[in-house]
Formats: sequence, structure tokens, C-alpha cells
Amino acid sequence: MTESLKNDYRLCEELGRGQFGIIHRCISLNSGESFACKSIDKRLLCDSTDRECIEKEPKILRVLGGNANIIQIHRLYEDENWLHMIIDLCDGPDLFEQISKRSGAFSESEAASIFTQLIKSVSCCHRFGVAHRDIKPDNILFDSTRKLKLADFGSAEWFGMNERRTMTGVVGTPYYVAPEVLSGREYDQKVDVWSAGVILYVLLAGVPPFYGETPVETFEAVLRGNLRFPTRIFKSVSPEAKDLLRKMLCKDASRRLSAEQVSRHPWVINGGQTMING
Repeated sequence: MTESLKNDYRLCEELGRGQFGIIHRCISLNSGESFACKSIDKRLLCDSTDRECIEKEPKILRVLGGNANIIQIHRLYEDENWLHMIIDLCDGPDLFEQISKRSGAFSESEAASIFTQLIKSVSCCHRFGVAHRDIKPDNILFDSTRKLKLADFGSAEWFGMNERRTMTGVVGTPYYVAPEVLSGREYDQKVDVWSAGVILYVLLAGVPPFYGETPVETFEAVLRGNLRFPTRIFKSVSPEAKDLLRKMLCKDASRRLSAEQVSRHPWVINGGQTMING
């Protein structure tokens, strides 16, 4: 462990483990406050692309610092073998766990309380010229006050604030990745809007909008982009919610809403409270 890290924080129990590192709860020896320590073993990085992603994440988090719905980085420690990031502690169940534990869908007001926070975080990213590119329930965390925190910017990319540029590269996760990413074409930050739209669909329906028995079949379903609202599942979902989903899960990215436009949609503004559901 980096010596200066040991002087400032006491590492506690393991919270999670990934391809390149591990996350522990840690306690500041100065304030007694609890944080999370994300430790990356640089010896496990396979190539320059992995190294670039690891180096990019703390830079992006510092640019996005101050947004209540984005994970905050507090300190950074690095030596020859390790990179340690001290970040917000999110000890509530992540969105994937919350979805998995439910036997059915979320109500519109429940979905809106989560989704409104998510789209705020996405809008902030885009205002600063950052595309997350891997928005999925596993990366949507919650702290002890139930505040949503968008996390894991390892796949994020700069697209610029003034002279906006397109991006390339197949990144993302089956079910949530946008069709233009899979097609191999250049794409823009609206890939995040698509992913957020898939999450909203899952919250309201309890199932993803595009899926298959294998990852390949799922990718094929995403590329077709045939959005449906089965009556059995959506009979109690409002027209306003379905209107928002159509405008987010629009295969033509040029016609897809921006994150800022999504945040101004009536369903979002009204917190999922509609004429139909009260």
C-alpha cells in the first residue's frame, strides 16, 4: 500500500472486486469520516488502452466534481504498482441489486425518483463534454441517504464542450449499449441517453426492451431497435412515460432527445405523477 495512504486512511472491509482492483471501506484518520478506497493494481493492466482508461477516470471525476449525483473523488495516491482513489462511500444496494430483489416493476413515482437523479448526472456529464458510455444499473450507486451516485467512469470519453467531436469504439454492456455503438459507426453523447432509456424501461416493465438468449442475440435485438410496449406489462404505465421512452429509445440518434431535453420532459418534471396515475 502507498505509504502516504496508510498515514491518512485506515482500510477496512472489502466492498467489491473488479478486473483490475478492489474496493475497501476506509476511514480518514484525521476526521473519522468513512469513504471508499478504489485500488487499481497497475501490474494487471494488459495494454496502453487499459492504462489510458485508468489514468482518465480520476481526471474526469475531478472535472465533474461538485455534482451531488456523481461519485466524488477526494484524494488520489499512486506509486509504481498501485493507484488508489478515495471516493464517496455508497453502502446502499446499487440499482442492479434493487431491481434483482423486486418481484415486479417499480411504480412510476418510484421510477421517477431514481430516473430524475440519473438524468441530472448524465446532463452534468454532457455539459462538461464527457460521455459515460457504460450506464447500467451496476454503475448506479446509492449512499446512506438514498442519494443516487453515477459511478465507474473507466469507459468514459471526452467529446468536447465547444467543438463537439464524435467517438468510436465498441464499449458498453449488453442490454444497455446503443445501436450506433454496435454498428461500428461514429457516435455522440446520446449513447448515454439510450442507456438511461433502457434503465427507465426496466424500472417500469421489470424486463429489458431488447434481449436474447445469448449476448449475440441481445446485440442483434438492440441493432433492430424494435421498441414494443406489451399490453400485459404496460397496461398501467402512462402515455407520458411511454412517450418519453419512445423519444429516448429512438434508433435514429439525430432524432433522439438530448439529456437536457429529457430532463425537461413533462413526465420527469412531474415526478412520474400523471393524469392517469394521480
